[in-house]
Amino acid sequence: MRTVISRLILSKSSVPRINTMAVSRNGRYISTDSTKLDEPVKVEEAETVNVPPPPTEKLLVLGGNGFVGSHVCKEALDRGLSVSSLSRSGRSSIADSWASKVTWHQGNLLLPDSWQEALSGVTSVISCVGGFGSNSYMYKINGTANINAIRGAAEKGVKRFVYISAADFGLVNYILQGYYEGKRAAETELLTKFPYGGVILRPGFIYGTRSVGSMKIPLGVIGSPLEMVLQHAKPLNKLPLVGPLFASPVSVNAVAKVAVRAATDPVFPPGIIDIEGIQRYSQQKSK
Repeated sequence: MRTVISRLILSKSSVPRINTMAVSRNGRYISTDSTKLDEPVKVEEAETVNVPPPPTEKLLVLGGNGFVGSHVCKEALDRGLSVSSLSRSGRSSIADSWASKVTWHQGNLLLPDSWQEALSGVTSVISCVGGFGSNSYMYKINGTANINAIRGAAEKGVKRFVYISAADFGLVNYILQGYYEGKRAAETELLTKFPYGGVILRPGFIYGTRSVGSMKIPLGVIGSPLEMVLQHAKPLNKLPLVGPLFASPVSVNAVAKVAVRAATDPVFPPGIIDIEGIQRYSQQKSK
């Protein structure tokens, strides 16, 4: 990009007289020590200066080939960002045309040497990494893997980090203890390492179209109506123990939209965004 900057350069003959000028009612410059009009200021030819274009935002999506991650990648591409993904399987099996515009990295967050290169030149990170299994496995995937990513991003000077966490579900928290303990440990690390650029999204059940190769699975058939119903049943959320189970589902498109905005908007507030916050921010127009 070339930006033309015009600089007005005063001629030597006019410089000493500037401090002794006054403006008459008709707007003409008149010398205070004479009744004659002062000579006009001479302007030399405009000078062209090469100014480099603003730096490109480069987003790294952790788990970009998953359900939520793939929607985050597509949303970021729609916003004109340079997008790369890191996952254990590498390139996505999604057949949509946008997938060819993503740089796919293969690596394991539990093995730092396998993914550090993916952080090169990255300005923001969105982590969609998570999983289920035994308590020890869930803590490792939801906690340790994300903590490694947060620390690695901080060391590389990444500006903003968004973590897709999960809402509390009361009794479910105890059943899936390793899952939630891992999530909360990663949240604590993020707020410590990125106090001004760390954002945590806590959605509940996420619905939307899941792509498996060329096949589309419409999870929204259940989630969308359920979201509408539970949005009007908020008092149920206050019930002891089971109340959180009535939390409203959230569209995957809403989660992706808010995640990308939080990762790229420097004035997006850091901290925890709950279900209602995700729904509210997703309805706002991106700047």
